[in-house]
Amino acid sequence: MSDLFWLSDAQMARLEPNFPKSHGKPRVDDRRVLSGIIFVNRNGLRWRDAPKEYGPHKTLYNRWKRWSDKGIFAAMMAGLAAAHGEKKTVMIDPTYLKAHRTASSLGVK
Repeated sequence: MSDLFWLSDAQMARLEPNFPKSHGKPRVDDRRVLSGIIFVNRNGLRWRDAPKEYGPHKTLYNRWKRWSDKGIFAAMMAGLAAAHGEKKTVMIDPTYLKAHRTASSLGVK
């Protein structure tokens, strides 16, 4: 696939200070796994639909889950946003907002 997403050297250099220290067994290639996580999230894929070039889908999911639970991805995003001078940004994706069909008529009697 030619439309795969790969992080550049400059992007990896900006993200590396947020990576946790490796304890014991070394981690698999961070660039490959993070690029795969971004690809899956950006395209709205299931983990098992990730292209094979990013490695096993279970590795992508496990890294995403472990680092999300530890707040590592949030720290990365905060660090990237701070580099651009944004003090506070709130974004809401409307695909996550659900309203019951009667929600608009709750105030009407």
